Amino acid sequence: MLQQKKIPDSIKKRKLRGRRDLRNRSVVAVDGEDAKDLDDAVYVEQTGEGEFLLGVYIADVSYYVVDGSVLDREAAQRSTSVYLVDRVLPMLPVRLYNGICSLNAGEDRLVIACEMQIDRRGEIKNCEIFPAVINVWHRLSYDIVRKLLDGNKGVTAKYSDILQMIHTMDDLREILHTKHSKRGAIDFDLPEQKVILDDNLRPGEIVQRMHGNAESIIEEFMLVASETVAAHMSEQKWPFIYRVHDVPDEEKMNDFGKLLANFNTKIASSS
Repeated sequence: MLQQKKIPDSIKKRKLRGRRDLRNRSVVAVDGEDAKDLDDAVYVEQTGEGEFLLGVYIADVSYYVVDGSVLDREAAQRSTSVYLVDRVLPMLPVRLYNGICSLNAGEDRLVIACEMQIDRRGEIKNCEIFPAVINVWHRLSYDIVRKLLDGNKGVTAKYSDILQMIHTMDDLREILHTKHSKRGAIDFDLPEQKVILDDNLRPGEIVQRMHGNAESIIEEFMLVASETVAAHMSEQKWPFIYRVHDVPDEEKMNDFGKLLANFNTKIASSS
């Protein structure tokens, strides 16, 4: 409890030392309408004919959760945040999770930035990874982004200051998606359901979530940022934590092959 009380509500000037000031950038946070945490934000500008600057900004939680501290040990015990239909059981205290580490619109926030120069083929020409401070201009839902791309008059008037950037984001999304598709990426466009609760918090309806360009913008940006950071760490030859998908179990692959055979589809044998 004492550690939670020490968590600040705002950022002092001295905390900005050594950080790049990006508060003049029209950075936006895009997530679902019912998102429980806002830990990433994005920015795009066209820097030349067919070239882009993409900025992906992640909340700098490590600035507040110091290695070996009480907060760090408690988070390790919880391992992860647990997301339920109507709430979240956070790994970190609410004052961090919903406060100083949440990239709320109109608030100065500390982040780790990954900025990439990307050409018209989706290739990374240059990148920088550095600590920064941002101030999110708008918190957008996927539905708002969808309406901006569709030219909804009421929404475009409200967000006229970022309208061009949203369209530039969609242009870059198309370039990155094409690149990843050519590389053999699988597009898992599977239906996702959402449970609607009534006033008594009981399930009243199940509806299908929409998935279109608005969601794909963030997916593509986060993917290219992850690849860029991974490549950077590999080049530096620094120890790094990463997730890997192990070789699939042979028995499961055989069962999968039998299933596909029913649809006249064969997979190459591993032997």
